[in-house]
Amino acid sequence: MDILYVTSEAAPFAASGGLGDVMGALPQAVKASSPEDRVSVILPYYKNKVPESFSSNFRFVTEFRFRYVWRDAYVGIYATERGGVTYYFIDNEQYFLRPALYGEYDDGERFAFFSMAVVEFMLRMEKAPDVLHANDWQSALTVVYLRTKYAKIESLRRVRTVYTIHNIEYQGKFDPAILGDIFGLDDLYRQVVEYDGCVNLMKGAIVVSDRVTTVSPNYACELRQAYFAFGLQHVINANGHKLSGIINGIDTVAFSPDKGGDIACPYTLETVWEGKAKNKAALQNELGLPVKRDVPLVVMISRLARQKGVDLLTCILDELLGGDLQFVILGTGDADYEETLREIAGRHPDKMRALFKFDRALSKQLYASADVFLMPSRSEPCGLAQMIACSYGTIPVVRAVGGLYDTIVPYGREGANGFMFNNYNAHELLFRTKDALSLYRNPEEWGKLIAGAMKTDFTWDRSAEKYLSLYRGL
Repeated sequence: MDILYVTSEAAPFAASGGLGDVMGALPQAVKASSPEDRVSVILPYYKNKVPESFSSNFRFVTEFRFRYVWRDAYVGIYATERGGVTYYFIDNEQYFLRPALYGEYDDGERFAFFSMAVVEFMLRMEKAPDVLHANDWQSALTVVYLRTKYAKIESLRRVRTVYTIHNIEYQGKFDPAILGDIFGLDDLYRQVVEYDGCVNLMKGAIVVSDRVTTVSPNYACELRQAYFAFGLQHVINANGHKLSGIINGIDTVAFSPDKGGDIACPYTLETVWEGKAKNKAALQNELGLPVKRDVPLVVMISRLARQKGVDLLTCILDELLGGDLQFVILGTGDADYEETLREIAGRHPDKMRALFKFDRALSKQLYASADVFLMPSRSEPCGLAQMIACSYGTIPVVRAVGGLYDTIVPYGREGANGFMFNNYNAHELLFRTKDALSLYRNPEEWGKLIAGAMKTDFTWDRSAEKYLSLYRGL
């Protein structure tokens, strides 16, 4: 079987969040589970984002031009191998030599070009893939093009398609007026992508794909409800027969306290107490917090957005900091949240630090140093942070939503690895966090919870097998 993943980002080449982490790990896990299958990934070549240590090993594959709507467009194809997986990179500096991966005024055009270039490259392959697996709105048009614009090409008709919704909040919505000039779709296909008065690329991919997946079983159920589906609940329910939820995993080497690097003192479950104490002291020194071994350290690593429950946090943070603890938050996002957090940190200079940046190395040091990890999300398709926290023996306090519900077992149950609250309520977050901090004062019980967290299986193995079963079924 020949599987091609289409994505706008993939670690370690270019990543801005969870999609990049998943697309860095899932193809590797699928290849490891089924070595006889050919596994490839294709993504844009962001020349100013890919580290030179990787790009220096890229090999030139081919170049060609194709008719992108009314433009004559250039495509260069580069490739590299990693862990038995082939990574293809689509080069076009007009579209991908940009300051950021996303957020440009012409993102619709950029990723329409990318999607059409992927299909054009498939035409030039020795053999088209058996399965094309597209991800999120940026590559949604690959499956739409296969079933519309390129539907009559014999070599592509046998390609089966899977489309994964990583976050339904970002759907790729555009003005219907640009259907032809930007997306290259005839009016004949307007009904495929048009929804609620606009072009909706995610809607189009859901409708035409052979299978639709999302990143946790609970999130797949939630998407049938208006509260979680951001307007697409009718499309989801109409296509519910082909929807399934497969939980993400994490890279258990990259996020291992004894193998992953970027932390002051590596440790294992057997040395977790001393390891965490040394990491905490190093972090406290680095951030200018009082060096206190026995004071619990609470952290949150997140986009500063309403979806992540930051509004709950800001409501109760002053009250929480009235206790004996330290708190650090790392992330970027809404300017209003940044300002509010900055003000709260100013009121508690010996207890809180607010760090407004994206820093993978620092995030690992926070995971390794912390005792409690907050994740009070309004919605959470899967969530990786709670799994990473567990792997470092840092106990998550989460809301019972999406993949958080699927991955965290609350304290008091068999196999417990964290704490959970149900309603989107600031004081439920506060009281559950206080429950965690109270248990922290009981080393015997806290040690059992740490062991439960660090022993939880968050590898990609089972998820990879479920994806392979899905592909084979197609």
